[in-house]
Amino acid sequence: TIAYEDFVALGGENGAKEAGKMKAEGKDYIVKDGDVMHFRFNV
Repeated sequence: TIAYEDFVALGGENGAKEAGKMKAEGKDYIVKDGDVMHFRFNV
């Protein structure tokens, strides 16, 4: 999960990851308006 403002300011997913703004959230996380999400799943 990345806040949209951080996503834009840091130039995307790689910039946010390098700045430590990307967080892994659990299934109980309440999504906030403007969250950029990358879903991981296993089949």
